[in-house]
Amino acid sequence: QQQQQQQQQQQTTTTTTTTMPPQPITYWRMAGMTYVQYVTSAARSVRSALKEPAKSKAMRNEGFSYNVSSWEAGEQGVKTRVTDLGAAGK
Repeated sequence: QQQQQQQQQQQTTTTTTTTMPPQPITYWRMAGMTYVQYVTSAARSVRSALKEPAKSKAMRNEGFSYNVSSWEAGEQGVKTRVTDLGAAGK
């Protein structure tokens, strides 16, 4: 009976040590999203779940914009305002 218990214990130990867990992967990668897309979606969900007056205050902060410009020969070119993620980097 002791031998059977030892064999079962060895089998269990062997099984747990030889099987490696799969490489961790984030949910946003599994969904085919970039991190920025994931964070934007999560923030939008949280803002829409809020109750008034916090909801209207959070919705005002939803938009974003930034300026982009080219530099040539040490001189800054014309600034262009970007307000859409789809236009970012173009």
